[in-house]
Amino acid sequence: MKLQTLLSYLHDFTTYVGENPTITSIEMDSRKVTKGALFICIKGFTVDGHDFARKAVENGAVAIVAERNVDVPVPVIIVRDSKRAMAVLADAFYGQPTHQLHLIGVTGTNGKTTTTHMIEHIFRKSKKKTGLIGTVHIKIGDKTYEVQNTTPESLVLQKTFKQMVDENVDVAIMEVSSHALHMGRVHGCDYDVAVFTNLTQDHLDYHRTMEEYRLAKGLLFAQLGNRFDHRRPKFAVLNHDDPASEQYKHMTAATIITYGIDRPSDIMAKNIDVTSGGMVFDLVTPYETVRIKTKLIGRFNVYNVLAAAAACLVSGIALSTIVEAIEELSGVPGRFETVDEGQDFTVIVDYAHTPDSLENVLKTIRQFARGRVCVVIGCGGDRDRTKRPLMAQIAVQYADTAIFTSDNPRSERPEDILKDMENGVVGQRYVSIVDRKEAIRYAVHNASEGDVILIAGKGHETYQIIGDRTLHFDDRLVAREAIKERQLLC
Repeated sequence: MKLQTLLSYLHDFTTYVGENPTITSIEMDSRKVTKGALFICIKGFTVDGHDFARKAVENGAVAIVAERNVDVPVPVIIVRDSKRAMAVLADAFYGQPTHQLHLIGVTGTNGKTTTTHMIEHIFRKSKKKTGLIGTVHIKIGDKTYEVQNTTPESLVLQKTFKQMVDENVDVAIMEVSSHALHMGRVHGCDYDVAVFTNLTQDHLDYHRTMEEYRLAKGLLFAQLGNRFDHRRPKFAVLNHDDPASEQYKHMTAATIITYGIDRPSDIMAKNIDVTSGGMVFDLVTPYETVRIKTKLIGRFNVYNVLAAAAACLVSGIALSTIVEAIEELSGVPGRFETVDEGQDFTVIVDYAHTPDSLENVLKTIRQFARGRVCVVIGCGGDRDRTKRPLMAQIAVQYADTAIFTSDNPRSERPEDILKDMENGVVGQRYVSIVDRKEAIRYAVHNASEGDVILIAGKGHETYQIIGDRTLHFDDRLVAREAIKERQLLC
């Protein structure tokens, strides 16, 4: 695409040298620049892309987009906000790919990953080719790719959507984080269905207040589209039991579909029974009521089922297909995932890293635990410190044994993070073990028959960030090794 053609989509720039090179790619990382690239200077938290403009030109960039002038021998386009400009340019360069996809976005504090995986499974059951973008990975058809952020930058997003279109994907499902909404990463994404799971405390290190956090989530619904088009209707799927939904109703012009357990809703769960193999409940829809079984456990997973079912119903999937798909789904990596080596106690790994999600999981475990409940929990460094004493309080309240340990300490001292947790449970019983591997070993080696160990906070993650190092660490593998070690000692 010629530079001037690409710039015709960008209506807010002030400086341009009148050359017209052919743009063969767009990059925001100078190390990835090849001949013919347009390099966009992004000012990040630790690195400023403007400082790498000359390096980008040396690597082959033929034009630069920046927020200030940079001294390079190629055209420089000055914009007020390079991230906003990047979203526009990426959408145009890749041919506005979301216009060619049925796009479903899921936002909320908890449940995004499970809900998106459910939706993907339902569409696959209905013989649709799917694409998935989320915390665990990017998936196109049967191929998976690593992902750095829950919701990637706009440039990565649009490039991924283009790949989906090229590979004949019908439906794209993605997790939409509050950070991504606030930073404009999803600008240009033409959503057909937006789903809200719930809102509880998280990310206050970034959003500062719950009000700001709630408004950031609401941007997904405000941006859902303000045009009524019967050929491509827009739907907002809202958790009616969560108070934030009342605000989101007023933020969107889309058709509103509600789901819930307690409040009257369009899609509801009634007569919920917990069994040894999962749950059974009445799925109430405007069309009919059906009895549905799921291998998943916990009230929070009932909400996830309702959200997924609602999103798929408004997307035209038959209720019978939805029920079949949900009943055969066994689980999602790192979400209430069991580690089984034939031991006489239960080990569960879960991503629970917020006060609400930790409480939900521990309450669910209490429903079926025959013995004592032990939880291994830490809190991430360089993140919301106000969560730490709350997480500790919940761990001590709902578990018989609470073991505090490291999560991803990042630049903070693990001991300081543990101190913040301990300040929330002064005078109560707990164990603090800085080394996460040792904490897991301690829990496993002290378990008795019928006990349940919950290893919380990291779930599917296969790394631990300590200082400036990213080390391989998988709770599931560490727990498996500890169980085998215990079996050898017995």
